[in-house]
Amino acid sequence: MADTDWPGCARSLKGVILDMCGVLYDSGEGDGVAIPGSIEAVKRLKASDLQLRFCTNETQAARETFVAKLQRLGFDILVSEVFSPAPAAAAVLKERGLRPHLLVYDGLLPEFDSVDQSNPNCVVIGDAAEKFTYQNLNEAFRVLTDLEKPLLFSLGQGRYYKETDGLKLDVGAYMKALEYACDLKAEVVGKPSPTFFQSVLNDMGLQPHEALMIGDDLVNDVGGAQRCGMRGVQVRTGKYRAPLQKRASNSPT
Repeated sequence: MADTDWPGCARSLKGVILDMCGVLYDSGEGDGVAIPGSIEAVKRLKASDLQLRFCTNETQAARETFVAKLQRLGFDILVSEVFSPAPAAAAVLKERGLRPHLLVYDGLLPEFDSVDQSNPNCVVIGDAAEKFTYQNLNEAFRVLTDLEKPLLFSLGQGRYYKETDGLKLDVGAYMKALEYACDLKAEVVGKPSPTFFQSVLNDMGLQPHEALMIGDDLVNDVGGAQRCGMRGVQVRTGKYRAPLQKRASNSPT
């Protein structure tokens, strides 16, 4: 929903949360490419009196790996400033005594090294890219159907994202396939989960109305932030496509 009180409402802001892929850079071959002006924008935010955090649904690499990539691109960013789904999911699994069958990209596996993966009693899926084969999806399906109380965790629920060579299907499409086949509802860890956004706010010590989320995803970035009481701004970079955004704004989340 449009806010007619800008820039007046900006005076109450104490923190900014930035999405990464599609806002700071476009992923792709090598390290990807920085979006024009994004490196300078991060520098200006860090020089201001606003707190800054980075909130991503990136699930193709451990945080240390993609933070190092962004540093090579020229961004001033630390691992401690980045919130991503995999560490949050690992914490949930350990807290609840769950043992996951993982359908994730190989680069993300180290995030789950501390979690018992023997005799799985749940399934965790992330953006597995080319690992989303029929065989791998069917294996996850069989794990779920063999459980008396099947649990499916999805690291985000994005529909698609942008790389340098174009749009790519995201984990949400495969999450929906397993939901449909197994007649269950996935637990989403990552944007737009209110718990995930609240963890970022808690780290900054801010109330929702004091923070602004900036992203290229109308549903998961902007909509998720707004449902938590934050303000949201959508940029016209990354996955933004006017026809797709219009359909997204008119469909249920």
